[in-house]
Amino acid sequence: MKLGANSVLFGGYDMETAFKYIAMAGYDGIEISAIPRMSEHLVLERWQEIVPDIKRLSGEYGLELLAMEQPSQDPERMELAMQAAVEAGIPIINCGPGGKTDEEGSLQQSIDSLGNLATMAEKYGVILCVKAHVGAAIYNTPTTLQLMEAISSPNFGIDMDPSHIHRANENPVEAVAAVLSRVKHLHIRDCLGRQHGPGKPEDQANGRGDIDLVGFFRVLHEHGYEGPVDLEVIGAKEYTIAQCAVIAAEARGHMQASLQACGAR
Repeated sequence: MKLGANSVLFGGYDMETAFKYIAMAGYDGIEISAIPRMSEHLVLERWQEIVPDIKRLSGEYGLELLAMEQPSQDPERMELAMQAAVEAGIPIINCGPGGKTDEEGSLQQSIDSLGNLATMAEKYGVILCVKAHVGAAIYNTPTTLQLMEAISSPNFGIDMDPSHIHRANENPVEAVAAVLSRVKHLHIRDCLGRQHGPGKPEDQANGRGDIDLVGFFRVLHEHGYEGPVDLEVIGAKEYTIAQCAVIAAEARGHMQASLQACGAR
C-alpha cells in the first residue's frame, strides 16, 4: 500500500507548502486537491500553467502523484480534470457520488451520470473512483454494491472511505470486504461519533476517533490491496501550518504502525 495525503489539509496555503510538509511527515505520495473553496491548488481553469509546477514539486519532494480529488460530476469540469491528470501523470480522479439519500430516482440518476463519466475516463485512460458519502444517493455498502453492479467499466472503481461507512451505521472493518474487488483508492480519516460531518480536523487524524483503523488495514492486507491510501482531512483551512503538519504526521505514524502490526510493512 502507498500512503499519501490530500493537499486539502493545507488548503489555506500554497501547493508547495502541502508538498513540503506531507513529504516531511514521511508519506509516499500526495493526492492533489482540485476542490474549489477548500483550496487553491489545482485550479482547473488554469491547469495548463499549474500542472508543470505539480510535476516539478513531485520530483523535488519525492512524492508520487497518487490521485486527484475533483468532486463535481459536471462533464465539462471533469473533462478539464482528466486532461490535467493525463498531462501530470495522475492515474486516479476521485469524484463525489451526487444525489440525495433515499430520494426517489436519485440513485439511478447518479449511476447514469457516473456511467457517462466512466466512459470519458476510458477515453482519457484514467481511473474514475467514487465513494459512498453521507447524505448522498450512494451512502452505504448496499448502494455501493448497486453502483458496482451497474458500471462494469475497467476505468471505474470504488474509493472506500471508512469514515462515511462508519457514519452510515456500519462497521468499516466488516463492510470493506464486500466492495474490495472494485476498490482502486482509499480515503482515510478517523471520526468521533456518527454525526453528519467528520468532526474537527485534529479529531480526523487516525487514532483519535472511534473507527478500528488498525483492523481496517489488517483486512486490506489480508485481501491483498496494494493501491493508494490517502489521508483526507477537511476543515483545516484556517489552521496554522504547524497544526496541519502535526495532523499529517500523527495520522501517518498511526498508518505506518497499523501496516507494521499486520505485516504489511
